Amino acid sequence: MMYQLGWSTLPGLRGLSCSGFRATPTVAPDNERGVAIELASEMERDNFLHQLEEHFAAQRFTNTADAFDSVKVFVLERART
Repeated sequence: MMYQLGWSTLPGLRGLSCSGFRATPTVAPDNERGVAIELASEMERDNFLHQLEEHFAAQRFTNTADAFDSVKVFVLERART
């Protein structure tokens, strides 16, 4: 199933953080303004969301574009494996 990913980018003392990752089923993925990924099951979706939370928990970004690009690269690399 194809999922459109979303998350919150929030300010903090050391920069912006990404959290609150979510995946919404979609039939029309929007890779121009968002990030979409194909996942085989709800369990795989839940595991992937957990991986995102763990990977980005300690990372901080200087601007929203950098945060977005970092998440997008992580997701695209994951989709290739």
